Amino acid sequence: MFSGLSAFPLTPMNESGVDEAAFVKLLERLVASSVDSIGALGSTGNYAYLTLAERRRISQLAVQHAQNIPVIIGISALRTRDVLTLAEDAQNAGASAVLLAPMSYQKLSADEVFSLYETVGNSLSVPLCVYDNPGTTHFEFTDELHARIATLDKVQSIKIPGVPADPVVARARVQRLRAMIPADVSIGVSGDAFGATGLNAGCDLWYSVIGGLFPKTILAITHASQAGNAQEANRLSNRLQPIWDLFGQHNGSLRVIASAAEILDLTEQPSLPLPLKALAGQDRQQLANLIDELVLA
Repeated sequence: MFSGLSAFPLTPMNESGVDEAAFVKLLERLVASSVDSIGALGSTGNYAYLTLAERRRISQLAVQHAQNIPVIIGISALRTRDVLTLAEDAQNAGASAVLLAPMSYQKLSADEVFSLYETVGNSLSVPLCVYDNPGTTHFEFTDELHARIATLDKVQSIKIPGVPADPVVARARVQRLRAMIPADVSIGVSGDAFGATGLNAGCDLWYSVIGGLFPKTILAITHASQAGNAQEANRLSNRLQPIWDLFGQHNGSLRVIASAAEILDLTEQPSLPLPLKALAGQDRQQLANLIDELVLA
């Protein structure tokens, strides 16, 4: 489960609620492409904008429609109380693992974050993935804190932010973390522009946003790296530089991915919760052109 491509689909929604039919359609694309795992209710899954009941329903849908593909379900919330409720819901739905970020409004201390993972881990019967996402949580993990959390019984993976662009520096970064954590805890790279570099640097898997919409495109990169063909993985990733640039221009991948799903008629418009808005005008047309030119699938 914690290897290869973990694809994170959008949770399409509007002010009336979640578009369940569109969500299932996105899941079916992932199943048809045979991704290695599905990550429901990550940041692209808009977990922070959903009620506990809506998240329970999405968890159920994800597992029901994933067929034999493992589903990792996000359980992050502001309060430990709610995280524990979400963990129970995810396990009852049949999740293969859960994903937890130290979500907060008040800035958390390292001891508070460790306590969160310790408390939640003690309640779990499935593996736990540590979600290191400073872009949204504004919490900076140290490798020392990762090492401390990785000793907890249920922790089996760490989802790190993008690695350095330089391949030598990236490999050194991954090796440094690897030396500090138990051998059975996997390291997964996120930040799609750095996916190929992370895999080539020794990460076990790619936690991918774009893979949640265009799994075949991202599987080609993943398989090239797994086969030891770093040059080909880099070439395929470099082809997508215009997409990586759009991610940078629009404060991350969410708005771009939602816009792409709308362009492909995989979701209704709008597909994001207000006040978030999809791309419009020239930006939207540029994205539509790139989907065709790059033959994203």
